[in-house]
This record gives sequence, C-alpha cells and structure tokens, in this order.
Amino acid sequence: MKLEKIDHVVITVKDLDKTIDFYTNILGMRLEKFSSSLDNNQIRYAVSFGSQKINIHEEKKSFKPNALNPSSGSMDICFISKNNINDWVNYLDKNEINIEIGPKKKTGSLGPILSIYIRDPDFNLIEISNQL
Repeated sequence: MKLEKIDHVVITVKDLDKTIDFYTNILGMRLEKFSSSLDNNQIRYAVSFGSQKINIHEEKKSFKPNALNPSSGSMDICFISKNNINDWVNYLDKNEINIEIGPKKKTGSLGPILSIYIRDPDFNLIEISNQL
C-alpha cells in the first residue's frame, strides 16, 4: 500500500469573507463554489491554485465528517512560488501584510528553500518559499 498525493486540505475559519479575500486577492488563488455531496442544498467554498485545493469550513458551520477538534488558526502550511521571494516581500509590503520572519533559508520536502512567513486572517501560519 502506498499513498500518491494530497488531494485537498481543510481550514477552519471564523470569517468566510475575510478568508476568501485573503486567499484570492492576496495569494492569487481561485475561488470555487460547490454543493456538498451529502446535502445538495449546502454551498461549500474552496480556494485553489494549480492542482491544489483548500476547502474552507466556517468554525460554527463545519461540514461532516470533520476533524475531531476543528479550530481556526491551527494550520501551518508552506506554498512554493516561482515568483522571487523579494518580489513577494515588496508585494506584501504594498498590501500591508506583515512578514513575521524572513527571508530565511529553510528545508522543504525537496531540499533547501528560501521562505517568508505571514499570517492569514485567522492567524494560520503561511510560509511562502522559493526552491533553491
């Protein structure tokens, strides 16, 4: 038995609109709306880029099945970008997004990366990196 890839991850958020704004307007992801497979009347939201997808659950309106203790602000995720990390620094500064750490050399799944760390509206840790 062997796993192939991650299909999607789920984040739990307090404010759906702020989250969608951050991930689409700041990070450039696409918004997806879809119906729940369990209840076709329930509209669900996700953000995506490339073949990656992040489903969004609101803290007080979680979809089943879900994590045992879903809570906002508990995710820590690293995104790889082809845009130069210094361009990200300038872009985030122009959009008044605080960079907590970096640029700093770290280790990614495929080797060395150069990373900056920011927070989304729920204080999830977002790492944006260039592969070195």
